[in-house]
Amino acid sequence: MVGPIRAPEAKPFTDVLARPDPGKGSTMARGYAAALATAGILAAALATSGVASAAPGESVAAPTPAAASARPWRPVTDAMLKSPDPADWLMWRRTLDSWGYSPLDQIKPSNAKGLRLIWSRALPSGLYEGTPLVHDGVMYIVEPRDRIEAVDAATGDPIWQFERKYADDFKGNGSKRNIAIFGDTLVSSSADGFVYAVDARTGKQVWETKVTDFRTQPASTSSGPIVAGGKVISGRNCAATAGPDACVIVANDALTGKELWRTHTMPRPGEPGDETWGGVPWEKRLQVGTWMPPSYDPELNLIYVGTSVTSPTAKFMLAGNDKTYLYSVSTLALDANTGKIVWHYQHVNDHWDFDHTFERLLVDTEVAPDPKAVAWINPRIKPGERRKVITGIPGKTGIIYTLDRQTGEFLWATPTVRQNVVSSIDGATGKVTNNPAAVFTKPDQALDICPSFAGGKNWPAGSYSPRTGLMYMPLQNICSVVTSEGPNTKGQLGMGIDYKAVMPPGETNVGSIQAISVSTGRTAWKHEQRAGVMSLVDTAGGVLFSADAVGRFRALDDSTGDVLWDVNLSASVGGFPISYSSGGRQFVAVGTGLSPEAMALGRMTPEFTPQSTSVLYVFALP
Repeated sequence: MVGPIRAPEAKPFTDVLARPDPGKGSTMARGYAAALATAGILAAALATSGVASAAPGESVAAPTPAAASARPWRPVTDAMLKSPDPADWLMWRRTLDSWGYSPLDQIKPSNAKGLRLIWSRALPSGLYEGTPLVHDGVMYIVEPRDRIEAVDAATGDPIWQFERKYADDFKGNGSKRNIAIFGDTLVSSSADGFVYAVDARTGKQVWETKVTDFRTQPASTSSGPIVAGGKVISGRNCAATAGPDACVIVANDALTGKELWRTHTMPRPGEPGDETWGGVPWEKRLQVGTWMPPSYDPELNLIYVGTSVTSPTAKFMLAGNDKTYLYSVSTLALDANTGKIVWHYQHVNDHWDFDHTFERLLVDTEVAPDPKAVAWINPRIKPGERRKVITGIPGKTGIIYTLDRQTGEFLWATPTVRQNVVSSIDGATGKVTNNPAAVFTKPDQALDICPSFAGGKNWPAGSYSPRTGLMYMPLQNICSVVTSEGPNTKGQLGMGIDYKAVMPPGETNVGSIQAISVSTGRTAWKHEQRAGVMSLVDTAGGVLFSADAVGRFRALDDSTGDVLWDVNLSASVGGFPISYSSGGRQFVAVGTGLSPEAMALGRMTPEFTPQSTSVLYVFALP
């Protein structure tokens, strides 16, 4: 049972004046902290919540403010998911195309320096990587241990709280990055192997459906689902201990929970693609999971999802380095009605734990890659042609891949950070060739690999602005010494490799934000900083919000990269920032808390000592 909700300390906002600045050129006016204290904003915002904790499996209703109790409820429809109300944030990246972009524009470069803390809410201890949802003025906060809280989005006043009941012998936990909303319910995938729905008005559980058995298939779900065409689409982390049958993408009816289809992420013996495993038996085909939410194109009725690495990841330990082991480190396009894989594209033959599970941006754009900026280009691209593309940085290599999202045809790709694992990509076919010097061939073999196991990019999400035509990506400048398992080396996490992060020669900045044209591949600007960068969100006002691993939350001009405002939240900013509106006022929300990615990045900047406090902060203009 989660203990009483506690108030966060005021220290994060006063301590900013004494701490070193992790970002190049970042500023924090002394008058801001003074203004907060003088105005008494902190005292009001950091008050205790006054809602009792829910016993597992129960919902507790809070004393509901009159405004919240009188609020009309609108069920969420497919049409609303396809084109959300500008005030709402209805899914992980707000829209099914995963842009991470808000059409709100009250906050602009000219006034962003006036942002102030409006309210905050302490969250349960533990890992926090959550994305709040907002619908019709109510915020739904996703928390560890399958806990959800509903609060007034304008004030933070509590409405209800839900915590899922686990079986007595279930010992799992972990973070949850997102939930979904459809009809009258919030939908999530649980740590103990279920998909379940909770009434968004009351916090009462409505249905649950088992997907995997945690006793025999311990496949956790660090991310939640999306809803596509009335179907709940969810994947699984699929650790090596879960076995191959847990490595699935599943569709459930969003209203009833009935399972509609499931698709395995590895071919079974005798299925197409089986030959790519070189005779490895089914029970030894492990860990190809889909541990981030997918994207969805309603017009094409295709779901796009990325996959992770094999276990072990060093291929000489499986059937050899000449095999490709489908569908690892790939983009899969699935028919939303049947789950059938319509096309796939493999981004690299991985040997280094370089998952490719991250957000896929769906954009309709002119395809005009600049040969001066882009390394690998399809020679068949016609000047000025427009395509429906899937683009972004899907994996840890930090390479941008742009594909035709109808067919999977390779269009162009280019690195964004230092990398030495891909030597070339055939523009005509999209076939990736590994750097032979970066491929393990024997036990206890140490290789210098860039980027690091933490990724040139990892799960912290980027953003795309239709206003600028730029994608904004959170990147890291780290390499690793990676050693294959052997008599003298113990591998980590079932990967068959050990790794030690190192900074490249001459590099002191861990984090980087890059703004890159989705059409040309040209880089418009870069923001380099000492601390590692976490997730981003862009807004129609021209303000890009960024989080980092040591506690900074910033506003940048999305056209130039100039820092407009920042605040030190004192704890790693593991949550995904969002922007929403309530009562005609634009807000920006983000959560702090422990995150394995932030901890990995933080080890490269020992001069910063962020706290582990989990708090949701909400900012707005006065």
